[in-house]
Amino acid sequence: MRRRRRDRWMPVRLLGAVLVSLALLFPLYWMVVVAFSSRSELFSGETRLWPRAVTLENFERVFDAFPVVTWVGNSVAIALVVSLLSVTVSMLAGYAFAHLRFRGSTALFLLCVATLMIPLQVIMVPLFRLVTSMGLFGSYWAVILPTAATGFGAFLARQFVIGIPRDLIEAARLDGAGHVRIFLRIVLPLSRPLLAVLFFMSLLQSWNDFAWPLVALQDNTLYTLPIGLLYLQGQLGSDYGGTMAFALLSVLPMVVLFLVFQRYFVQGFARTGIR
Repeated sequence: MRRRRRDRWMPVRLLGAVLVSLALLFPLYWMVVVAFSSRSELFSGETRLWPRAVTLENFERVFDAFPVVTWVGNSVAIALVVSLLSVTVSMLAGYAFAHLRFRGSTALFLLCVATLMIPLQVIMVPLFRLVTSMGLFGSYWAVILPTAATGFGAFLARQFVIGIPRDLIEAARLDGAGHVRIFLRIVLPLSRPLLAVLFFMSLLQSWNDFAWPLVALQDNTLYTLPIGLLYLQGQLGSDYGGTMAFALLSVLPMVVLFLVFQRYFVQGFARTGIR
């Protein structure tokens, strides 16, 4: 009876999923339409679901007026370094919280998780004073180091490592393997879905980070794409085609990466117990 009821409502569920997906994808679709439309067509007052003539003039105008290639390189460099550091720190912390028992380990883990409730705006002033006293203000490292480790990454890694069969780790210990060998030979090879999740989440957060890079970076040659978009909006004003062309360049890499790593992304969340 339950199976029949589920089969009966399946078309309705599929239709609802399609409608929700279309509603979520429409802003991205409209961004593409505006980015490939000419200025005359955008200001003609007509509403069209696809440009009458596809043009690249918006992209050419943005690339000629602004150092877009430099901003893309800055975003790629910062995001990659932050992601690699974040994955490394999160995996080491997750293994330590899962398999190393020391005094205060539970309290330290709870303190680590509690940092998730602290917004960036609360610690921005102390963080600014810290990077200034270290002589990092106005450099890449002022953006990289404060975001290289997150409490959520450590929590996610701990949940995943706990799910690894303990018999494998105990067998390795009986064979004389230490924590470093166990971590490198057993935990890391079994944590590929988690590594993909941590890397993509950190990459996405760093790629879209706006508030702290806006404070920490002064020179416009060091700007990332989100800050460049704000700067571009101030310069272009009502040039919606150029703004959408730049926004599309900022969004498209993350969309492609998500489609590539989608399978590992779902597997990593499923095995950590996050629903």
